[in-house]
Amino acid sequence: MNLFESCGVDDIVVVGDVDGGIPGGLRRRDSVAAGLAVVPSETDWVLIHDAARPLATPTLVRRVLKVASSTDADGVVPATAVTDTLKEVADSIIVGTVDRSRLAAVQTPQAFRLDALQSAHEANPHIDATDDAALIEQSGGSVVTVPGELTNVKITFRGDLDIAEMILERRTHE
Repeated sequence: MNLFESCGVDDIVVVGDVDGGIPGGLRRRDSVAAGLAVVPSETDWVLIHDAARPLATPTLVRRVLKVASSTDADGVVPATAVTDTLKEVADSIIVGTVDRSRLAAVQTPQAFRLDALQSAHEANPHIDATDDAALIEQSGGSVVTVPGELTNVKITFRGDLDIAEMILERRTHE
């Protein structure tokens, strides 16, 4: 049993160049659209998770699903407060400091009402987005947040693998 099945997810669609996966697209949104194309139309909610966040816990998945089952919003995303000071930079020169008090770093898994997500994908096919919440926002939908997990790190750079290894080692000793 995998992470999502253990949290009550009924069906899983894998997109990507892996065993059992369906072909993805050039952009993230194209890969999500490929997955949405095979989701049964009677589905109410979809949970989108990317392989770049392999440390999502069952607790986080359940938190997202719990809010999804009780909200009027179109989507639910985990988020953590931004703790770093953020600077706006142009040509290596700091031109301003960003007020972080209303900023959050979002993660996956993200849950969306199937009809809202399909509509958002169809509404602006040429707009790229770093996550599906952005597409929902651009189409006028609403997305709420739940507390994310600092250990749900995104693997983007080699150093991120080192951090993930430390987190996994810590988890095995708990």
